[in-house]
Amino acid sequence: MSKKIQSALISVFYKDGLDKIVELLHKNDVRIYSTGGTQTFIEELGIPVTAVEDLTSYPSIFGGRVKTLHPKVFGGILHRRDNDDDVKTAAELEIPAIDLVIVDLYPFEETVASGASEDDIIEKIDIGGIALIRGAAKNFNDVLIVSSRTQYDDVFGILSAKNCSTDLEDRKRFAKLAFGTSSHYDSAIHAYFAGIDDGGNFRAANQTPLRYGENPHQAATFYGKLDDMFTQLHGKELSYNNLMDVDACVRLIDEFEKLTYVIVKHNNACGVATAETSKEAYCNALACDPVSAFGGVIITNRNVDLATAEELHKLFFEILIAPSIDADALEILKKKKDRRLLLRKDVKTSKKQFRTLLNGVLEQDKDLSTEKTADFKIVTDRIPTDSENLALEFALKICKHLKSNNVVLAKDGQLLASGVGQTSRVDALKQAIDKAKEFGFDLNGAVMASEAFFPFPDCVEIANLAGINAVVQPGGSIKDQMSIDYCNQHNMAMVMTGIRHFLH
Repeated sequence: MSKKIQSALISVFYKDGLDKIVELLHKNDVRIYSTGGTQTFIEELGIPVTAVEDLTSYPSIFGGRVKTLHPKVFGGILHRRDNDDDVKTAAELEIPAIDLVIVDLYPFEETVASGASEDDIIEKIDIGGIALIRGAAKNFNDVLIVSSRTQYDDVFGILSAKNCSTDLEDRKRFAKLAFGTSSHYDSAIHAYFAGIDDGGNFRAANQTPLRYGENPHQAATFYGKLDDMFTQLHGKELSYNNLMDVDACVRLIDEFEKLTYVIVKHNNACGVATAETSKEAYCNALACDPVSAFGGVIITNRNVDLATAEELHKLFFEILIAPSIDADALEILKKKKDRRLLLRKDVKTSKKQFRTLLNGVLEQDKDLSTEKTADFKIVTDRIPTDSENLALEFALKICKHLKSNNVVLAKDGQLLASGVGQTSRVDALKQAIDKAKEFGFDLNGAVMASEAFFPFPDCVEIANLAGINAVVQPGGSIKDQMSIDYCNQHNMAMVMTGIRHFLH
């Protein structure tokens, strides 16, 4: 059922992009009610506006805490136009119908994130706005609710095309978005008072439909604010699988302080290297597995310069993520039209992880433990050298982010090979050794890292025969001593961390 908008209530915190909607409403003779800063904004556009205080005959009180909470406002929104008793009551009480509500909410999450005082945070708990959103959404049969500035372009397009009329389908769709906004907002407030990190509260707001999910027959949506984390400089939109790989990239690169390049394919690193220059780090990362790198996702924690861009451009890859890219480097990288180029912003991510399964949801803390040399417990007669300790630290950071069972082989700040996602740790090690040999790496003097313990000494035996000198693993097997004994007999160094890093 199409309904012509004759009156609108507008009260927003963010006013960017609002002007074109207000001007369109005015051109279509829509009466506008507003209050506070929004009223001033509309008046400065030279457009007539009725103050909510004039409608209610009641002032804004308590420092603006109570402005729109009045029967003439909520009655105008909630009364049913097809209900004779409602229409009669509205006429008797001189309650005008309100057909459009544009309202957003005080920036509660942003205020919390800023480190503001509790008094400031509490003042950013919206009361009237959330009530307006819920009221207008409930009466979607008669009222269109716009609950976020992210919807401005969408609603402007609808109102422009339909001469300020809306269909029931439009109103119901925006009502769904509004209840999502409400749910997200209340959950964020609950998380603050409960002292919990709710993972960015994926339950509601900022929904981005994706073309499809992991496979074309699966529907998918991203919940979150990607624009807060990345600026996309070039290329088409990110897909579900792209986002999975981007997440894997971000989690791994954040382990490193030195200049590092990471290449990820299907959520697993197939190239990692640290070096003095960007070009060297990238080339070393690529050398690990140039076959798997084809079509991969690349991330670095340093600026991308021209020399590195020239090397990058030789490879077909899906996405490059960096904190910055030089202008001449960007010009080269943009030559592939579909290549996504992302600048990463300094944004904190959730310390929680969620996974739906069976008839519920699993929640856990992220694995934020990173063991360094000071955490190593030396269990063999031979003590690792300084260079081996650095290599063990490097390898351990990588294996923490690979699918279990996994084994990582590394040397001199470079991933040589890895075996990932195997049901047997022996198979993972054999896979890693075979890949290292395939790409011409000499494993003599290399180190090995495992995300979980060795149940038998077979892994250290195989590693020794391949030329590996030092090993890091969490330990904890009832047969640890057998692996330690083998290492002692063959002059290998082994350290244990006591921390397992399963990843499934």
